[in-house]
Amino acid sequence: MGGQSMQDPELDELKKEFLTEALDKVREMQTALDDKKSSDAIERVAYIAHQLKGAGGSYGYQRISSEAAQIEKTIESSTGTDRTDPVIRQHVTNLADEINERFRELS
Repeated sequence: MGGQSMQDPELDELKKEFLTEALDKVREMQTALDDKKSSDAIERVAYIAHQLKGAGGSYGYQRISSEAAQIEKTIESSTGTDRTDPVIRQHVTNLADEINERFRELS
């Protein structure tokens, strides 16, 4: 019996829930980056990135985890980070693309 290659429907359901929440979090990051009035928007982006970094790895989504880590690192390493920083925006876009790709695999 080679049942090892079969998908686990319960795990897939958990992964779908995670990916749905992750997409919501990415949208929240994008909104924070677009918010011209909020002074703590960039801290919010770093906080969400930190959450996704840990959760992505625990579900086996290494690229989600590493993109989130890059966002966090970019924000932490540059003092007075500007929310219009194209590097941060690119990583957020990469993160969204990766989440959508993983979602398509489960569908």
